[in-house]
Formats: sequence, C-alpha cells, structure tokens
Amino acid sequence: MPEGPSIVILREAAEGFAGRTITRASGNSKGVDFAALEGQPIVALRSWGKHFLIQLPTLALRIHLLMFGSYRINERKDAVPRLSLGFDDGDEFNFYTCSVKTLPPDLDAQYDWRIDVMADQWDPRVVLKKLRAQPDMLVCDAALDQEIFSGAGNIFKNEVLFRIRVHPLSTVGALSAAKQRELVAEMRAYAFDFLRWKKAFVLKQHWQAHTRRICPRCDIPFHKAHLGKTRRRSFFCTRCQKQYPPAALIPARSDSRPRSQRTLPAS
Repeated sequence: MPEGPSIVILREAAEGFAGRTITRASGNSKGVDFAALEGQPIVALRSWGKHFLIQLPTLALRIHLLMFGSYRINERKDAVPRLSLGFDDGDEFNFYTCSVKTLPPDLDAQYDWRIDVMADQWDPRVVLKKLRAQPDMLVCDAALDQEIFSGAGNIFKNEVLFRIRVHPLSTVGALSAAKQRELVAEMRAYAFDFLRWKKAFVLKQHWQAHTRRICPRCDIPFHKAHLGKTRRRSFFCTRCQKQYPPAALIPARSDSRPRSQRTLPAS
C-alpha cells in the first residue's frame, strides 16, 4: 500500500493538471457521477496521508490506491480505469485498481492537516497529544494509526521503531515522555527520508529493519512476527529494541550469536 511520501510524489507529478478544465470523465467506479465532473476546473490537487485529493468547485474526489492501485499520466494500461479524466489538448489522467469516492468540496473542514506526516501544517504537539490519549495501545498499532500519524505505513513502523530502539509490543503509556517525543519526531523525520530515497529509487537500499534478516547493530537475526490488531509484519531485534514495560521478550528464532562465532553444521 503506497505510504504518504508516495502520494506526495503522485501529487507533484500531477501538478500540471491544476487549473485545467475536465472535458471527459469515465471509469468503472460505482457511485461516481462522471457526467457531473465534465466542465469543472481542477481547483487544487492535494494529499492527506494516503489519500490523493482532486478538488473541484462543487465536489472533491478522494482516491486511495489501496494495496495494488496505480496511475498513468498521458498513457493507459490494458485495463479499464476506475477513473479517467481527459482534457481539451488530449492529455489524460488515469487511475487503476483503486478506491474513488466523492466528498464535499471543502477539504479543510474534513481533514486535519496537522497530523499528516508530510504536511506543512504538521504540528508535533497535536500528534503527541493524540498519541498520549491512547496509553494502552501497542506502539506497532500507534505507528499505523492514521488518526495519529496520517500517511505512515508498515515501512515507517519497522524503520522508526528500530531507529528509536523500541520493541513493537511496547505500550504507548509505558514509554517515557522523552521516548514518546522521540517517536513523534522520528516519524516526521523518516517521512522526508522516505521521500528523498523514493525519488532517487534507492528506498530499499536504506532499509535497516523492514524485511531484513540480520540486525545491523547487534549482528543477530531479526525476529519476524505479525503483531498488534493490524497483524502487519514486524521486523525487530530482541536485543537492542527495548520493550516497555519490561516483559518476557519473544526470543529470536535462530542462532543469536554474531555471525563470526557461528559454525556450519558438519556435512
């Protein structure tokens, strides 16, 4: 599922459509009045978390790319688009395998930009207050909660918790005030690292925990588990990522000795 920085890249790629008038609209999204879109100018292209927003005078279109959604600018896939917008010079904007919903046009009344990890209006004080209001929540769930960290996803969760050395089964309320602030700050910082690396096509090269097998700090195997209410994959080190409150940590499933001390089995 594309995370917030990927939606920012989509928004930037589509900037040329702002101010232009839709001359053709079609697709197979249910509940969308395509005829009502024709003749409307695009007032603004915005993003909030994982939502791409096309603001028109009388309504807005909310596009969520889900797990496998995609888009094409001035080209098409061999598939029927969920939404296709055409313009008078032949340019077009096509979306596939996604969710398309209509919203009232006043997006500021519907979205809290202060919790969007990519937004200029990001307010860490508001985010910290929302985080602290969920003391019993596991941090692996808090990092994915779109009402706390809009735009963050599973990559964020694994990378940020590794950065701040927190076990994913920790609870929010058991973290110190300093560690809670560190979580908020690193979620914001990682958002822009993600964006920079994604634009340079080197994002995966910078993963330290997500999908990795060996902890780069401790040189022992990462543990992999589907944790929290979301059951999303977590990759974490049981040595350097501390659990709050202290508990019997899940042991690593394989040899936890440094690789230099391991021996191969006899053949």
